[in-house]
Formats: sequence, C-alpha cells, structure tokens
Amino acid sequence: MTTKRTAFYATGLVVFMVGMSFAAVPLYDLFCRVTGYGGTTAEGTGSDTVLDETISVRFDASKSREMEWEFRAPEVRTVEIPIGQTGLVFYEAHNPTDRPIAGQASYNVTPYSAGSFFTKIDCFCFQEQVLMPGQTIQMPVTFYVDPAIVDDREARFVQEVTLSYTFYEIDMPESADTAALDPARAEEG
Repeated sequence: MTTKRTAFYATGLVVFMVGMSFAAVPLYDLFCRVTGYGGTTAEGTGSDTVLDETISVRFDASKSREMEWEFRAPEVRTVEIPIGQTGLVFYEAHNPTDRPIAGQASYNVTPYSAGSFFTKIDCFCFQEQVLMPGQTIQMPVTFYVDPAIVDDREARFVQEVTLSYTFYEIDMPESADTAALDPARAEEG
C-alpha cells in the first residue's frame, strides 16, 4: 500500500513539474510586466500629469546575427522630455535582400528600476513586422515616463533612461500574404 501511494505522489509531482515548466515563461512574462523587473515597460494611453522635471531618454537599436535587415535608432539618439509628456520617435528598418523577411523586436529599459515607469502608448514592437525586398519603413514609438517615477524609492534618482530594441528574424506569419505583398511572386502565380 505504501509503495502504491509513493508511486502515486511521485507521478503527481512529475505531472505538476511538467505543467509548471510550460507555465514558467508566461508567468515570468506576467511577473515582469506587473513589476517592471528586467526593464520591462508598461503599456498605457497617456499621462494626465506633466511635471516640470525632465528626464533624458536614449534610444538604442541592435539585431541578432541572423537578421539580415538594417535597423537604426532614431536620428536624434537622446531626447530630454518633461516627465509625463508624450514623446514620439521613429526607428528605421530596411530589407536589403531579395526575399521577404519577417521580424519581431524585443525590448528593455535600463536602468531596470525605471522599466515599469517607461510607458509605451504605441510601438512597432507590439506586432510582427514583414519587409519586402528593398523595402524601408519608419517605425514609430509613442511613449512617456510616468510621473510616479519621482515618488519611487529607487527610480526617483534616475536621470537617463535607455530604451533598447533588438530585432530577430522569425518565421513568416501565416497571415502575411507574401504573394500579394511581393509583385515578383504575384506575377508567377
């Protein structure tokens, strides 16, 4: 009887651990979005309060080794903006290849203590991007720094925030009709 009970508990523990391994990534993502841990930003619609204090926001762009796009940060790499005021910048991506390429951007904010106060209203990183051969696009980021940053024990001393994006190539989304987007393929069909 004891052996069966031990086997039952051991099997239950294994099932639980496998289930938790699948849930770990979404739970960690949720934890980061709620707490701002790891420089994860917030999403919002805008701030009702604009302070007299300013903060410097620096923009950074990089890509994985496998990504064949050219990806650039905004021409003005650093802006000084009143805390709570909405800002708008444009990153640029170019596909120099002869094939459509899909990409997804990951992002973070440093210092990490400011991550939960950096709020994006609209961002190219919210969606997958598909660039056709030779295509260049301007990708907007609308943001503000939440005025609550001045009351945070750690973040209130932050003078500069860096918003970094890294683009990765991804599989072409099923929703992308590349024949319609790529004139050469449309003529073949």
